[in-house]
This record gives sequence, C-alpha cells and structure tokens, in this order.
Amino acid sequence: MNIIEVLRKRGLVDALSSEELIQRTSHPLKVYAGFDPTAGSLHLGNLVSIVILAHFQRHGHTPVVLLGGGTVKIGDPSGKSRERPLLDPATVKKNTASIAGHFERVLQFDHPTAKPLFVNNETWLGAYPLIDFLRDVGKHFRLGPMLAKESVRARLESEEGISFTEFSYQLLQAYDFYHLWTEHGVSLQIGGSDQWGNITAGIELIRKLKGESCYGLTTPLLTRSDGKKFGKTEEGAIWLSPDYCSPYQFYQYLVRLPDSDVPKLMRMITFMDLEEIAEIEEQMQKRSYIPNTAQKRLAEELTRMMHGEEGLKTAELVTETAAPGAETTLDATLLEKIRDDMPHAALPIEELIGSKFTEVAVKTGLLPSKGEGVRLIKNGGAYLNNERIDDPDFQIKNNHLVGGRFLLLGAGKKKKILVEALA
Repeated sequence: MNIIEVLRKRGLVDALSSEELIQRTSHPLKVYAGFDPTAGSLHLGNLVSIVILAHFQRHGHTPVVLLGGGTVKIGDPSGKSRERPLLDPATVKKNTASIAGHFERVLQFDHPTAKPLFVNNETWLGAYPLIDFLRDVGKHFRLGPMLAKESVRARLESEEGISFTEFSYQLLQAYDFYHLWTEHGVSLQIGGSDQWGNITAGIELIRKLKGESCYGLTTPLLTRSDGKKFGKTEEGAIWLSPDYCSPYQFYQYLVRLPDSDVPKLMRMITFMDLEEIAEIEEQMQKRSYIPNTAQKRLAEELTRMMHGEEGLKTAELVTETAAPGAETTLDATLLEKIRDDMPHAALPIEELIGSKFTEVAVKTGLLPSKGEGVRLIKNGGAYLNNERIDDPDFQIKNNHLVGGRFLLLGAGKKKKILVEALA
C-alpha cells in the first residue's frame, strides 16, 4: 500500500501540495519535519509529526529531523495569539539536546536503508550574513502573499499585532527547505495544517531558484471532540519527557479521555493495526463493553512507546496504588518508590498533625480553597490514604501517617497528591 494511502486511512492527511506526491512516493525519498526547541520537551501534539516520519521510514523513506536551533530564536507566529518570549542561547542549546531523545523512542536508528538524519538549522541560518540573505532569499518573496497567510493575517488583526521578527519566520522556514533539498536531496516537508503557508513558501522558493518540484504534506491538528487541542490541561501541557511529565501523569491523561476521542488517537499517534482499532470501536458500542478498556489500551500503547516497558510498569503501579478503595496495602517503601512519579509535596510534620484535611489539601495545592474542600467532602470525593473522608472537620493524626512519613490525598478519582511529613 502506498504511504499516502496509509496515512489517509489513519486520518493523517489534511492536504497535499500536489497529487503527484503519490506517484513520487512509489520510490524512496527523504522527508523532513521541523521542531523548534521552545522547551526542554515536545508535547503530545508534536507526536503526530514524529509518528508520520516513522510511517514513512517503515515504507523505506528516510526521515530527516530538523531541530530549529536557529528558527527558535525568531519564533513561529503560526497558531499563536502573541509573540513567544525569546530564549537565550544557553537555553536553546539545552532544549535542543533534550528533545532529540524523543525520536530515539519512535524512529528506527538501525534501519538498513533509511537511517534517520538529524540537522540543526542554526548551522546554516546562523552563518548566513543578513545582507546576503535579504539579497539572495528575500527578493523572491512578495509582501502580498506573505501578508495573506493566515498566521500573519490573524495577528495583524489582533491587538497584539506582529513584529517584523516573527513576520520574517516564513522566509527562514522556506530557506530551510531549500537548504535541505540542495544539501541532502530532501523533497518533502510535513507539518501541521497551520504550517501550510510556510511549507508552500519553501516549495515556491525551490521552484524559483532551481526550477525543481518539491512537495508538502500537512496533517490535521490533534484536537479533541470538544475542539480543544490534545495535550493541553489545566495543569499544563502533556509533555513527552519524563522530566516534565511522569509516566504516571502521561498514562493518567490518556486513561481519562472520553470514549469519542480514543479511536482517533489510536489511528493518528499509534501504530496499532487498523483492524484492531475498528474492532475496539465496535466493542465500545456493545452493552457488554467494560468502561475504560479502550482508554487503557491506548494508554499502554503510548506510555510504552514514549517511556518504555519500565515506564509503563511504573505508571500502572502508581495507578493501582493511588486508586480510591484500592486493595493495595500502602506502605512507606511503596510510596517512596512512586513519589517522584506522581504529584507530591513536603510539609513539616507539625503543619500536618492536628490540621484539618481541608487545610492540608489547600497547603499542598490539591485544592484551591478550604470551601472547595468542604464541598468535596460533602459530595463524597475526598480521600485520605484511599479511604473516603466524610467529616468536613476531619483532622490528620499520627496514625494516619503511612510508615510515619506519608499521606496520600485524593480529590475525586483523578486528582492525587503524595505528601511527605518532614521531621
């Protein structure tokens, strides 16, 4: 099956720059996606492009990962309502090194014919003199089409506006494509649908400078059934790095997804067989279906992909331990083992013993106010060490400390925090 057909069946194609790409992919080519290191980790939404690169690699095409050490210093306005804060060089270097590890989890570095290629656009953008760049590249762009791009037009109409710095981003990304085509023979760029303007700008630049045809493929943005982006929560983004989001938190986010979103994610960001996904969808419509079975399958697949077998085991252990009414016996050794894999806090023991549950919940950040804590208790959603709290005046005592050190507080079935008592 042609790779484009595979991607379409999985809902991964939003637009192609040309249907000629289908024929072109019948022979091996090099395909790239760019990732600006705006943080020390990529997030769940970025996984779409990484997975697409992997699909191409599985069909014999070479994946090229562009780390935007240069473009991150400018900031892409696409999908942003305001300008990104500029990062210092040390942070950019650190972030770039950090996100490179994500690809080792998904791409095959021992592929016999299509080993991944890593490049950093700082190496060519940083060495290009400004006057020369404007003369060589800038003269091929016209303001009309640049101003008409959705990412630019939306910002121009906003109160924030757009700086010349951000406005120039599309020139840099276009030149990236030209450079990769010239130096490495890369003929296809992929990205989210919000990158269409930047991708086509690169295709046009290559056509003008070299008279050659290159291609672009965009994918739908990863959005939930309510229209919001996947991976965005009240607590922040769902990061791919365990330093930013523990395997437990990653796993829990996926387990809590509504039924309507699960098959879509299975198709778009896992390598599960489409027949299995269809069977799961069919099972979800039956009365005999056990709730959350599909979510657990998705969580297992993605947690194993990004955090390995050990990460998955840890996530499942923490989930089992922190479940309200769990049969797992809590002990200090177990809680110490899972401490760093779930939200946790530490308070002096004198601030715990004799304090109300509601007070401790606020101090640790589990709840925003004591009033919220009282309402939680009255609604039957407050837990201490997996046991329900029914009294709004309930006080913490010495015998509640597991092993004389820990308390496990819960707000409903989803929100947990492990509290360590400091002597």
